[in-house]
Amino acid sequence: RGELESMNIRLAKEEDIREICQIYDLARAYMRKEGNFAQWRNYPKEEDARQDLIKRELYVLEEEEILAVFAFFIGEETNYKEIEGAWRREDSYGVIHRIASSGKKSGITRACFSFCLGKIPYLRIDTHEKNRSMQEALKRFGFQYCGIVHVEDGSPRLAFDYIGE
Repeated sequence: RGELESMNIRLAKEEDIREICQIYDLARAYMRKEGNFAQWRNYPKEEDARQDLIKRELYVLEEEEILAVFAFFIGEETNYKEIEGAWRREDSYGVIHRIASSGKKSGITRACFSFCLGKIPYLRIDTHEKNRSMQEALKRFGFQYCGIVHVEDGSPRLAFDYIGE
């Protein structure tokens, strides 16, 4: 717990982009090492980070250096309108996308999820079926599996939500 308190989460800035792209590369390499060859082939790209930055939805988690990056916004996620299954609530929700870590510290996803929950008590997120690490992190935090959603290219993702207090 004390370890997480030294981590700071803030909106990303233009000068963070190079480091953010390096973290995306590290996350891709980690996924490959874990046997997940399907997810994040050449995504997210620098332009994805720049779009998130422009929309003020790109966050970094840092200590002395940037340890992780994620996109977060409150509002409708187009890909979440149709779900094979059911969301547990129809309230306003926060959406978390593109979490990537440098791998240098544990507790990253917990810190990101807690930060997002501090903004809105209902969260939604999706992940690839082969992304076992993220599925474990979601379950550990208390997210519940809700069903399958499809992303822009039509491929399926496991959808989860979290209902806070």
